[in-house]
Amino acid sequence: MAIKFTKPGRLLNRVRGMFVAVLLCGLGSFAGVAHAGYAAIVVDATTGEVLNEVNADEQNYPASLAKMMTLYLTFQGLQNGKLKMDDEFPVSAWAADRAPTKLGLRRGQTISVNDCVFGMITKSANDAATVMAEGLGGSESHFADLMNAQALRLGMTGTHFDNASGLPDPQNTTTARDMVKLAMALYHDFPQYVQFFATKEFMFRGQLVRGHNHLMDSYPGMDGLKTGFTDASGFNLASTAVRDGHRLFGVVMGGRTASARDHLMARLLDDGFDHRQTPAILVAQASSPSMAHRVLAALSPIGSAEAEAVPAPQHHRRRGSKSEPVAHNVCIPHKGVVCPRREVAHHSRRGATRLAQRNSSKKPVVAASSSDG
Repeated sequence: MAIKFTKPGRLLNRVRGMFVAVLLCGLGSFAGVAHAGYAAIVVDATTGEVLNEVNADEQNYPASLAKMMTLYLTFQGLQNGKLKMDDEFPVSAWAADRAPTKLGLRRGQTISVNDCVFGMITKSANDAATVMAEGLGGSESHFADLMNAQALRLGMTGTHFDNASGLPDPQNTTTARDMVKLAMALYHDFPQYVQFFATKEFMFRGQLVRGHNHLMDSYPGMDGLKTGFTDASGFNLASTAVRDGHRLFGVVMGGRTASARDHLMARLLDDGFDHRQTPAILVAQASSPSMAHRVLAALSPIGSAEAEAVPAPQHHRRRGSKSEPVAHNVCIPHKGVVCPRREVAHHSRRGATRLAQRNSSKKPVVAASSSDG
């Protein structure tokens, strides 16, 4: 009898395939693991009417959208007088060691509440989020308890926070519906602070820190809110925009790329303003197909992704320009946006924190560089 040998590479691939298949078949046994799928929702800010929703109650990972709750509790402290913008908080070793993206804070330094707020909104800085958590809660774990208590008060019954930044943790779970509730609460409860969400850049210790939310550059009337990315979550985005005095809020979760996510959000908002339904297939097309990859990332004991993606600068289409980056084969046309030929998204790699690399081997983006999430 002839014996057929299998090449080591093929054998390894087969073993991996068998492991993923077994893992997916047994997902029900992992109670703490979210579905890590795609979702979207658009809500009218005035009436509270849900204009469009797809998988809005599916459990997903918030990534840096979790920082919206950290900001909510920060604004709450400012509003009730417990905090001032010029208050200085110490930087602990725990905060300084947070994975990128970050402001690069060092243990023993101090940072103002003002810089923490702008750092979280623009750079999605995980070290700044942890400093605020420790300053308000004594420890990040206790601050997470405060986050969860506030989530229940806001009716976010499908959400659990385990840290202040949204860095990878199977216990960080939420839904698109809960995230849009949080976004609307920020604008309703703290109107005096919402202008911060429109910030695109700020100066931090002599360096210009540019923001991740590039859709604000190209979508008329958009003035916030927050981007987010981990390997497990995909590309997330909470947005709000005003047209003819009418405000909408939207959330997209599980985007395949930053470009696909942004184009989907633009289409959802356009359709919402025009009182049209966005076909669910467009939401699915903008999502990542690799559920197995996300589940493996979520279960990994190593923080395998940062709470915000850091691709190289992307040049978005403006009037008179000739091109605009977009995800290949997932471009979703909307008013004023032309789909280009190919995507140009680059991501970085740093230590044990693995970013989604696409078409690049560039060095990590520093605080003064433009990046996206």
